[in-house]
Amino acid sequence: MRDIDQIYIDGTFVTPHGEERAELFNPSTEDKIGSVRLGDRDDAHAAIAAAKRAFPIHARSSKAERMNMLAALSAAVLARAPELTAAMAEEYGAPQYFTGFAVQHAASAFLDMAKVLRDYEFTRQIGRAEVTMQPVGIAAAITPWNSNYGFICSKLATAIAAGTTIVIKPSEMSAIQTQLLTECLHEAGLPKGLFNIVNGRGYIVGAEFSRHPDIAKVTFTGSTAVGKQILKFGAETLKRVTLELGGKGPNIVLDDADLDVAIPNVLRAGLMNSCQACVAGTRILVPVNRMEEVHAKLKEGIAAFKAGGPADPDVRIGPMVSSKQHERVQSYIRLGLEEGADLLAGGPGRPDGIERGWFSRPTIFTNVRNDMRIAREEIFGPVLSVLAYHDDDEAIRIVNDTTYGLQAYLHGRDPDRLQVFADRLESGRIVINGAPHEPLAPFGGFKQSGLGREFGAYGLEGFLEPRAVLS
Repeated sequence: MRDIDQIYIDGTFVTPHGEERAELFNPSTEDKIGSVRLGDRDDAHAAIAAAKRAFPIHARSSKAERMNMLAALSAAVLARAPELTAAMAEEYGAPQYFTGFAVQHAASAFLDMAKVLRDYEFTRQIGRAEVTMQPVGIAAAITPWNSNYGFICSKLATAIAAGTTIVIKPSEMSAIQTQLLTECLHEAGLPKGLFNIVNGRGYIVGAEFSRHPDIAKVTFTGSTAVGKQILKFGAETLKRVTLELGGKGPNIVLDDADLDVAIPNVLRAGLMNSCQACVAGTRILVPVNRMEEVHAKLKEGIAAFKAGGPADPDVRIGPMVSSKQHERVQSYIRLGLEEGADLLAGGPGRPDGIERGWFSRPTIFTNVRNDMRIAREEIFGPVLSVLAYHDDDEAIRIVNDTTYGLQAYLHGRDPDRLQVFADRLESGRIVINGAPHEPLAPFGGFKQSGLGREFGAYGLEGFLEPRAVLS
């Protein structure tokens, strides 16, 4: 049983002023595994004040100094990889293929940003003007529970590279993971106040970070509804805002696709991270003339996506993070049946043989229309919808008929046709035939999937402001 009773301010672990406690659970067993004492508005103010004191020095730091900090942070995270992995497995319940990747991914975020920093020109001559990219000011990061280490590390890495200081509010449901990660970051020996981490409720600490006049920049990953609220709070002081929000990713099978290759990629993209991922490709678009084949391949393929706890290396689908999230997913499965969709696989309830834990059966609906809620709303659980189309133009209309536009997936044989198709998609990222992640490419959404971009030089410039000096 873990009792997390400290937050991190000005280079020191301190007891929060806030007194509220939140319980922590193992989602695979539903057992209580600890509690966390939550910060309040006073703690948010203390963190901001520490970042404000540290900002003038860090803003003047050299590129070499920042790169050294990034290297130290990466090494510090890797040094405790086994502990971090175990904490994620217990507190989040993700399968081994995900937890085994998560810590390496988090540590690499610092090195990836160091590469960007090495080649980035902060000063440029434009006609008679010398243009310098200046740190935007104190930043605030608000991060979710579905990849706790990765989100904290990537946002922290960008802030350090830009010369900004930062306050961070992680999800209170990830407090054990956050505590271990913060201990790692502390061991890197960065200057006091450069980063500060406060566990707390979003509507208290997150809201204070979003509205406080000393915060110049907010970077948030989470739901579209919360992102809109942050944007409203920030408008009062004209904060710079990066929002990486929800998604309802299309997973488009073209009529020339090799289904033996495409369907495994479709299912991996649709069910990644137990489908608790904004980038999940949960809308599967299939040409009418290949629907029967695709149904057979999907039904066969999803049988390999075993649900269960993280101790089993064969598991591909872990539990939902909380009882509330589990019930949300179950409600959408019931809704799909009420809306008239047909079940190809899965359905309500837990998977066979599992009696405890917040597990949902991996579910595929067929005969789904694009006006159904299961086809339009982000479910954030292992529920996929198959939609039919007759030709490319109809597929494009269906794909783009959504409020979201984060990440799309294309599967086919003809590179030229795939490129033409991709050019018509309203999406921030498009993955063709299961292409691997590119950490330096910009990431973010069109429409209500967000504002701004993260990663690489585009992400770095989200923490900078151009200043022109004419002579």
